[in-house]
Amino acid sequence: MRRKPLALALAATAVVATWVAPASGATPDAAATAPAPLKWGPCPGANPPKQLQCGTLKVPLDYRDPEGRQIKIAVSRLPSQKPAQRRGALLTNPGGPGGAGLGYPLGLAAQLPQQVLDTYDIIGMDPRGVGRSTPVTCDLTPAQLKRGAYPTYAHNPGDVVREARYARTIARQCAASDTAWMLPHTTTANTARDMDRLRAAIGESKISYLGASYGTQLGAAYAQLFPERGDRIVLDSALGPRGYDVTAFRLLARGMEDRFPDFAAYASAHPEYGLGTTPAEVEATYAALARRLDAEPQGNITGTLFRGLTLELLYADTQLPELAKMWQTLKAGNPYPFEPTPDQENSAASRLHVLCADSRWPRHQLAYQLNVAVDRARYPKLGASTAGITPCAFWPSEHRERPVRIGDRGPSNILLVQNERDPGTPLAGALKLRQALGQRARMVTADQGGHGVYPFGTNTCANEVTTTFLTTGKRPVRDLRCAAE
Repeated sequence: MRRKPLALALAATAVVATWVAPASGATPDAAATAPAPLKWGPCPGANPPKQLQCGTLKVPLDYRDPEGRQIKIAVSRLPSQKPAQRRGALLTNPGGPGGAGLGYPLGLAAQLPQQVLDTYDIIGMDPRGVGRSTPVTCDLTPAQLKRGAYPTYAHNPGDVVREARYARTIARQCAASDTAWMLPHTTTANTARDMDRLRAAIGESKISYLGASYGTQLGAAYAQLFPERGDRIVLDSALGPRGYDVTAFRLLARGMEDRFPDFAAYASAHPEYGLGTTPAEVEATYAALARRLDAEPQGNITGTLFRGLTLELLYADTQLPELAKMWQTLKAGNPYPFEPTPDQENSAASRLHVLCADSRWPRHQLAYQLNVAVDRARYPKLGASTAGITPCAFWPSEHRERPVRIGDRGPSNILLVQNERDPGTPLAGALKLRQALGQRARMVTADQGGHGVYPFGTNTCANEVTTTFLTTGKRPVRDLRCAAE
């Protein structure tokens, strides 16, 4: 399961009951001009998996000018082996923004029930700006990438002022890069339009969807822009109806607070790590380590990066032992290795493109100073970081259209699945999306922690409900809570 962790990318992740047309004039039918049928062939790489097929789709850079400049979208397909049982195509997204999805069907295939694999061709794609699609860059240096995802944890207003200088530098780099021409067009709305071009190119009148984390924002946007072209839509670990805006970024600190007790219980039950024998002692260890690393970084592990890595490793129960070992290592004064992955520059740059173009972020430092003061008190573990100033405050591109506003008009064909203690997309945000979708959706919550439910989670109840929906179209009559197992 790939959920793009915030600590490994430079820039991280109101209810409206009616659809609002984009200001740019790009109507929902802007993607309706039929593209050429997609040609499938071997996937790129030295030893591409034989069962996965790949192709390239050309899409407009700007859907207001559909015959203008084109960019490429890399797509993949894992075909159903049971043509008689095949219903259609299931488009997938693993999260992000900035997450490559070309190989995601293979990861899903290792976990999805066979009846789902028989029902659909599993489709993956690198969204515009990402990976083997036409990529973007911000010319981020190794030092910038090693700095981590979050604004520096601000202890006072002056820390926000200092962080603003760094954030402005990153925004200027993006604006001066060789791919700056893509800045206004690398958005969730345009990726949703690309999805509809893909649907047409593979010859489907409707398409089903399974998206996780940021993929829920993308799926919700598609369901809003093209309500009659979605078949069965699963949104796993959902952002709120406004997507990954400044409010969602701040809400990550709430996610840390929701999830942290699970780790505190785990670490206190394993005294061999030396992190404390009670949850309260484990929490005190966290605070002490963060303070120490704020004052004196250990290698390239600052207090801010320590907080971000902690959140990342809270994403799955299987990562809790690694989280305990990281704390143990740092507590002993030993170095903890942290190196960016080779694809991280593109991932971080594309994430910034989407986050900063999708919605308006406050432009004035005072707003961030006030937010930091509030969240440092409310969510002390992470709030003074996630409430801080980001490059989006200095983003250079003009907003060409209003964000897609999620409402309740359209077919009732959406299932939300959500962990109660999700650190990356907290339940509080998911509940707002549920409210915005109204009768279009049903929601299943699982009494477990971690980021991501289906098909990688262990809650049998939530998994079975999702499988039933994908294979039969049947959802619970009303919202459902699945007990802990």
